[in-house]
Amino acid sequence: MEDIARPVLKWAGGKRQLLGIIDEHLPSEVKNGEVTKYVEPMVGGGAVFFHMKEKYGTTITEYFISDYNWDLFILYRVIQARVKDLISELEILANEYLPLPPTQKGDKEGERISMYMRIRDEYNDDEWENDRFLKDGVRLRKRLNERWVRRAAMTIFLNRTCFNGLYRVNSSGKFNVPHGRYNNPDIVDKQNLQAVSNTLQGVNISVGSYVDNLAMVDDKTFVYFDPPYRPLPDTPSFTDYHKAAFGDNEQIELASMFTELHERGAKVMLSNSDPKNTDMDDNFFDELYSQHHINRVLARRAINSDGEGRGEIAEILVTNYGVD
Repeated sequence: MEDIARPVLKWAGGKRQLLGIIDEHLPSEVKNGEVTKYVEPMVGGGAVFFHMKEKYGTTITEYFISDYNWDLFILYRVIQARVKDLISELEILANEYLPLPPTQKGDKEGERISMYMRIRDEYNDDEWENDRFLKDGVRLRKRLNERWVRRAAMTIFLNRTCFNGLYRVNSSGKFNVPHGRYNNPDIVDKQNLQAVSNTLQGVNISVGSYVDNLAMVDDKTFVYFDPPYRPLPDTPSFTDYHKAAFGDNEQIELASMFTELHERGAKVMLSNSDPKNTDMDDNFFDELYSQHHINRVLARRAINSDGEGRGEIAEILVTNYGVD
């Protein structure tokens, strides 16, 4: 029996804990085989994609995943096409890092911190912009090259060794999470990387705005949106996956696209925060998706800077179909 692929990165807002609930809210057309195409244009850590591929891979025959985050695109393309080289690069990093003395609480410097900062500086080097964009400085580069293996390895290394496994960038798009304190992080995770590579074979992987990655959607398609969540007042907000803002105007534009896909005949689901957790009079999403179905579900926060704040909180699953 093949290993089941799991998300490679720890990802703020990841959906592993909600997979059972999401599965319960899938349209009947997915479960009876009428849907043959899966599209996820904000794939993030990919928990829902991996679940769909593993459970419905015999009836859903076409998969399209994309994300605005260029480093996620690189990571998935490298795992898909160059997983052995990626594993080798990660083993080099792990063999240097793991023998170093673990960082203790309160340490401001140390050998692991020094190595981490060196890799983070390399990751943030402006030279990577030449790899990121084509000559026009606008369009993102999509053709895999040799340097991308190193880039993907650094993405995984930083995610496994940074504070709380948090992916966050500043307004300039630079990764700015400090070093963590894990004694023996699994930097390579070879078995899962191979499983993920197997899962990604034949999958269409792209990069850019969700608007540019929906042309293939038709009436045989299930689309799942997992956008940056609308922040709740007085709670930690983890929307800094990339430097592009995603505020209320962007949420409104996404709702318009949701309706457009509904009119194409696709089955559509969207996750987001529930404003009513902090303000029962906040009807932002209720009004925005009044033509559709809003399902309120409970989720446990996966990343929170306040340990006392970890607990169940309501989220919404918007669907353009009724759920039995």
